[in-house]
Amino acid sequence: MKGFKMMCMTALLVGCSTAPDLEQQIDELYGKMSQVERIAQLRSMYMDDLLDEQGQLDTAKCRELIPNGIGHFSQYASQKPVDPNVLRDRVAAVQDWLIHQTPNGIPALFHEEVLSGVNTRGATIYPQQIGQACSFNPELAELKTRQTGIAMRKMGGVLSLSPMVDVCRTPSFNRLEESYGEDGYLSAVMGVAFVKGLQQGDLKKGVGACSKHYLGYGGGGDADEKELMEEILFPHEAMIRLAGSRVVMPGYHAVHGTNCVANSEILQDILRGYVGFDGMIVSDYTAIDQLPGLEDQIHKAAAAINGGNDVDFPFGANYQYLQEAIDQGLVKPEVLERAVKNVLRHKFRAGLFDSEPYLYAKEEILLDTPEERQTAYDIAVQSIVLLENKGILPILSTLNPQHSTFTPQPSTLNILLTGPNANSMWAMCGDYSFPAMTYFWKKVENDLDHPHVVTLLEGMKARQPEGVNMMYSRGCDWTDTIETKYAVSGDERAWEYEILHRKVDSGEKADKAEALQMAQQCDIIIAAVGENVMLCGENRDRQGLRLPGKQEQYVKELLATGKPVVLVVFGGRAQVISGIAEQCAAVIQAWYPGEEGGNAVADILYGKVSPSAKLAVSYPNTEVYEPMCYNNPSPIAVHPSLNAAGPIFATPNTQWPFGYGLSYTTFEYSNLKVAGEASTKDESITLSFEVKNTGKVAADEIAQLYLSPTSDDQPIRRIQLQGFARVPLQPGERKTVTVKLYTEQFGYYSHKGQRQWNVSPGTYVIKVGASSADIKLQEKLTLKGEKVTKPLREFYFSETTITD
Repeated sequence: MKGFKMMCMTALLVGCSTAPDLEQQIDELYGKMSQVERIAQLRSMYMDDLLDEQGQLDTAKCRELIPNGIGHFSQYASQKPVDPNVLRDRVAAVQDWLIHQTPNGIPALFHEEVLSGVNTRGATIYPQQIGQACSFNPELAELKTRQTGIAMRKMGGVLSLSPMVDVCRTPSFNRLEESYGEDGYLSAVMGVAFVKGLQQGDLKKGVGACSKHYLGYGGGGDADEKELMEEILFPHEAMIRLAGSRVVMPGYHAVHGTNCVANSEILQDILRGYVGFDGMIVSDYTAIDQLPGLEDQIHKAAAAINGGNDVDFPFGANYQYLQEAIDQGLVKPEVLERAVKNVLRHKFRAGLFDSEPYLYAKEEILLDTPEERQTAYDIAVQSIVLLENKGILPILSTLNPQHSTFTPQPSTLNILLTGPNANSMWAMCGDYSFPAMTYFWKKVENDLDHPHVVTLLEGMKARQPEGVNMMYSRGCDWTDTIETKYAVSGDERAWEYEILHRKVDSGEKADKAEALQMAQQCDIIIAAVGENVMLCGENRDRQGLRLPGKQEQYVKELLATGKPVVLVVFGGRAQVISGIAEQCAAVIQAWYPGEEGGNAVADILYGKVSPSAKLAVSYPNTEVYEPMCYNNPSPIAVHPSLNAAGPIFATPNTQWPFGYGLSYTTFEYSNLKVAGEASTKDESITLSFEVKNTGKVAADEIAQLYLSPTSDDQPIRRIQLQGFARVPLQPGERKTVTVKLYTEQFGYYSHKGQRQWNVSPGTYVIKVGASSADIKLQEKLTLKGEKVTKPLREFYFSETTITD
């Protein structure tokens, strides 16, 4: 088999270099600009404010609102449902006006959200990021964003406000779905893949990525300095230094008492001074408005720009007063110059000033192509985690007495599909998808199925094999009452009672009596439960982390029928299902699996594909409202295990640990080979191990590499992910995984006079496991020599090769 390279992650400082001739061009342009033109580059607006009632560019509005140009256009593709070719034509008209009718002809940066595809009507809806993280597949992540970037650039988009790479360690965080989970290493690998695909290595043809929400949103902002710099900063640092991410968005939260958008410690000292970032910093929407203790917008603008923030989104509501702040001596001219030049630098890098800039495509634009839908399906299949299985799955094996532990094996299998997420697009679409954004922000509830989103019922019927009889009754709603909590947090545009005080109408009757009667007639019950667009997401929270409404009670009534229940949980975070999960015949965590989610879940249930995903979070067994992570130094709980390498360990309050996920087959790990000694000055070490499929089903296994100390005085985490490999295996097949592990991965951060990365001599344990709690193989390695220090890491990720 041809060797498979996971990623070669050598830091070439691609995010930290600027050509001298580029700086000369920026200086010359800045010198030509009037003060009002300069400030305009730091502001944004909505394109629709420049259109007439027919959707055509109104030049009178342009002369009134942007006579000196504008730096940015906010969420340009999602304001109203529109054909992509019409959207492109509107962008073209605006750019043409800016180039030919403003003093220096500076084009604007049109930006949009692209977390799970372009946030516009008709664009492919890929699985939400938390699910994609469970795939441990950066190649698919890169393919997804390459497709996304190509489509968006055709429509005139130059900048995205994605990805979110917050290392989210608080299970209750309502935006956890946007993240890659709790681990810094995994988040960094997936974030780098996101940037590489989106930007295509060239901002003149790709779409610029934006690393957010810097620094520590979602449970990391209060971390101590060591954790903050080693783990929470890790994804941002890697995206900047390895993939050339040129835009950063500070979070709404505070770090060390100062809101991030005005926090010079994290924006100037750490980001620009330590990491070497030389790009553009943009505020989250309305974040500057929320700066506390300041008397007016003039002082808020001054605090933000002095703190290191360059651009005021979404309107420039505060930065419109920058001239007053300068006149009052609150902002120095050189601070304004820095911010404006950072914007201009990004525009030059994006090719907007080239003689033939790529501002939009001229050919017909088609969205949601068959190739894009296939990618959405592939990611979905690899993102769905099998948590429990008592032999009921796959369903096809239930029809075959030779492969099933389920008795009896009927000639016709009657399946009841029930639950609030059984026949709803809201089981599939996470926040920042076009349907979710339109429903939540625009309060539009109809005609949102663009592109078509395959529900679980539709997928199970379309994939239904011979010998299966499908029955369906909704049986239970998400909630009977409004559970969405009002909270003053996040984007203040959502601080409206009317936006938050509502619940989703499924358009179907939930007849529990009918469903329970059907349950008596079936052989297997599939209960699709969980959250929806109003129960999870930015500005959306609810009471508790158990299943919403009366869903848990409904599941208990299904269990009381005595029929085996397969629980399929949809949503944006781990929901506490302890007490019922143990009674279910199987449990699947499906997250928000995107437009092909119904087909993907159906294929896993039937057994056409074996599940392969592994948890990117520690799944709690009780409601937890503070950070938890598999590598926490807190006391550990011992779980029973037949594992020859030792007992299974997990952090407290964990039902299923980070990296955990079941398959329809079994795997055997063996033959770990690693040198017993190396030098701290060595660049890397090489290790290898074997994985064999010992079952009867073809499947992928995600083998994980962890590093641990051997003594408490070693300044590294008790266990830390340092590599992984997705290994495809046929029944009986064995493959060798070879890993190039860099010595810098044994290192740690310190700040004694200066910030630095250190590799110390000592003995470490290299562990290979099926999860963070299920270590199959381990060997000790001793690093000898002197302590090695350097300002920053050069090597961030191990490199993995899979061979026959």
